[in-house]
Amino acid sequence: MVRSRPVAKRSPRPRAARAKAEPRVRLDNEERRVQLLALGLEHFGARAYDDVSIDAIATAAGISKGLLYHYFPTKRAYYAATIREAAALCVACTETDEAMPPLLRLHAGLDGYLSYVRDHAKAYATLLRSGVGVDPEIARIVDETRATFIARITAGFEPGMLPSSPTTTLALRGWIGFAEAVSLGWTEALAARAPAPSQAQISTLLANALLEILRAASV
Repeated sequence: MVRSRPVAKRSPRPRAARAKAEPRVRLDNEERRVQLLALGLEHFGARAYDDVSIDAIATAAGISKGLLYHYFPTKRAYYAATIREAAALCVACTETDEAMPPLLRLHAGLDGYLSYVRDHAKAYATLLRSGVGVDPEIARIVDETRATFIARITAGFEPGMLPSSPTTTLALRGWIGFAEAVSLGWTEALAARAPAPSQAQISTLLANALLEILRAASV
């Protein structure tokens, strides 16, 4: 009689070994949206739009790509939402005390702006480098942010300091471009640990440039 060989029983694999990933953290809708916007700012701020992977962002968030698209129906909509978030953060940082004298309020607004630029460099770069082709929605967000920023910075100016004229409008548009270029270059120098002016020096530079531009526009 041929005896059958006993079959060795496999010991059960530990639960931890069978798990492929950590359990997903459940967030409510608003918490998840905040998380995704933060990841969007990080990814879109670090690389070109076409190089950003929605799959990579979903993985970083610990969710499926389908769930990400539940919050933002398309990649372009997601990108627009991150631009809007960066703009809102930037504008919020320029709020100043209405009781302050005009020039002190100018410096306080610029200091708040530069603090935002320094502490949220990726979000700021995302906002400034948001030209994804010809997109009216993105352009509108950026233009509205610039207009609000100028209004905040010049709030409290006496009528003679900010004359209403086409020349003044063009001068302010030129100044905002100058301010963006200077602040972006400043953050890049800080990131590279290269020699860079202090925040106070940049603030003084921008304030003096604005006052000189307005003086020239009123001539």
